[in-house]
Amino acid sequence: MTDRWDPTAFKRRVDEELHHFVAEEADQLAAIDPLLSPVAEQLEAAVASGKRLRAAFCYWGWRAVGQPDSDALLRAAASMELVHAAAVVHDDLIDDSPIRHGRPTPHVALRRAVRGRPRANAAARSLAMLVGDLLMSLAGQLFATSGLPAAYLARARPLWSLMARELIAGECLEILRTGAGPDTGASLKVIRYKTAKYTVEQPLLIGGALAGAGERLREGFSAYGLPLGEAFQLRDDLLGLFGDPRRTGKANADDVRGHRPTALLAETWRLADDHDRARLRTALGRTTSGEDTLDTVREVMRRLKAPDRIEDMIGVRVEEALDALHRLDVPASAAGALTSLARSAADRAS
Repeated sequence: MTDRWDPTAFKRRVDEELHHFVAEEADQLAAIDPLLSPVAEQLEAAVASGKRLRAAFCYWGWRAVGQPDSDALLRAAASMELVHAAAVVHDDLIDDSPIRHGRPTPHVALRRAVRGRPRANAAARSLAMLVGDLLMSLAGQLFATSGLPAAYLARARPLWSLMARELIAGECLEILRTGAGPDTGASLKVIRYKTAKYTVEQPLLIGGALAGAGERLREGFSAYGLPLGEAFQLRDDLLGLFGDPRRTGKANADDVRGHRPTALLAETWRLADDHDRARLRTALGRTTSGEDTLDTVREVMRRLKAPDRIEDMIGVRVEEALDALHRLDVPASAAGALTSLARSAADRAS
């Protein structure tokens, strides 16, 4: 790979590594017993597609220190995508989301494997939970067997524990905040720990730690990564309600149906008067969220210009991230790639 950032070529390399690694693991799982074949299929489905942003940030965390392209580093970076796959399976299970990337989520797809069994839906959900657990285990395995020297891996190992702790903390906070009064500060804390850190900051820090990054560069990675990770999730919140499901691959109703504590909802609530809050309470209180409910919520949000407020928050965070990047002394190739990644992470349609 040359120093010119080619996201398509990079994604192809990561995809090849992930698909090969997970296919081998899925085959070994299915070889234990034919009954496990549907579970093995969901392992492969979990890594079938994706933007591979987390792998990219890990890769450029390494390159920003001055290290060259490396197949071993690419495998280590690809392990970030298995962390993401595990988090997605668990998140979809917790939120009872029916589709992801235009396909049934694991807890929905696995209903076929237990059709006609007692408590079939609960059994399918249990299988999906175990798929997520295995993906997280495979992430650690791919990282540890990447081929990088043991001393390099040891430098990054503490960050893995931190990443897992913060990711689980964010997921727990979202569950605990769901149904509580909308609060923008609390919502931003949820996205910071649930998504922002493991999407940008931690992959960068892990790549940097593998390469032996110094304290100033690590601080710069955090100053760039945290606001950019928040911008990424704020964009996701907007796409969740206003995006085209044909492009996002997800259902528009998920955030409303799940009463998720998004910053978009919190800002809408903050800007709303008593009349609009009453309308929102009625819409959010429905057990099912059809198009009428979504249209009501969207109409209130648009009239109050809450989406514009979230766009402003995204813009501020992207500029904060780029300002931090421009203060770092990194190779031009790394600065260019991280600039491009910032734009693509925050300005996207899916």
